[in-house]
Amino acid sequence: MGLTDAFGLPIAIDATSAQPHEVTLVEQTLDACFLEHVPDKVIGDRAYDSDKLDQRLAEERGVDLIAPHKDNRKKPTQDGRGLRRYKKRWKVERLFAWLQNYRRLVVRYEYHLKNFLAMIQLGCVVILLRRVLG
Repeated sequence: MGLTDAFGLPIAIDATSAQPHEVTLVEQTLDACFLEHVPDKVIGDRAYDSDKLDQRLAEERGVDLIAPHKDNRKKPTQDGRGLRRYKKRWKVERLFAWLQNYRRLVVRYEYHLKNFLAMIQLGCVVILLRRVLG
C-alpha cells in the first residue's frame, strides 16, 4: 500500500501479506505516514468503497476518502463532484511504476517482510532524493 502527495512522491508506504483486504490496511498505511499531518483527502480505487471506513476516517482522522462506488452498491452516497479528483489517481500508479525500476522489488528477492519493506522504503528514499537533487 502506498500513499503519495499531489506530485506522486511517496509520503507513506506499507507492506503486508496479500491476504487481508485493502480496506483493513488503510489506517495502518496512514499511520506509516512520515508527515506531521495526514492529507485531508485520500483517493482510492473501488476496493476502498466502504461506509464504515468512510465514517472511521472522517471521525477519527478528519480524512475525506474519495473512491468510486462498487457495482453492487445499493444506495449511492456520492454525487460525483468529489470523484473529479479520482482522475488524479494515476499519480499513485506512477509511484509504483517508479518502484518497478528496481529489480530487487519486482522479483522480490527478500524472503522476510521486514527486509522487503526496508527495500521499498529505500527505493522511496532514492525517488525523493532524485526529486530534491535533480
